[in-house]
Amino acid sequence: MEKDTSGQTMPKQTTDVDRLVGIRITALRKARGMSQTALGNAVGVTFQQVQKYEKGQNRVGAGRLREIARLLEVPVSAFFEESEPRENAQEDVFGFLSAHGAIELLRAYAQIEDEQMRRDVLALVRSAARLAQNRAPAPTTDPA
Repeated sequence: MEKDTSGQTMPKQTTDVDRLVGIRITALRKARGMSQTALGNAVGVTFQQVQKYEKGQNRVGAGRLREIARLLEVPVSAFFEESEPRENAQEDVFGFLSAHGAIELLRAYAQIEDEQMRRDVLALVRSAARLAQNRAPAPTTDPA
């Protein structure tokens, strides 16, 4: 541990990497339909500790991260940024999965077996997205 100017030991601070790991744990856990309690029980911590990992408040140790990766059926590297630039780096899958309702939408879409119906649903969602982007902001009213 580091020491402050008075010689007292200070706990290490979490970093942006710790927060990134937490965001990805959350997305992957939700994609698996797993609760924080279930994940915590499986790795030997409380759901509160899982919450702290997911918020980036506490660091996840290497051994525990390896166990979480095993449970979520992903390589440990899935929790870290890509080292090589991608064509659409701004379109990070984990960012999409954290949007409210995204995982539920993806699950429902995956349950559609008919390919034409999948194309139709995709066209519908794209149309709704275009409408939302083109919608003019509502005029603000003056409280006076």
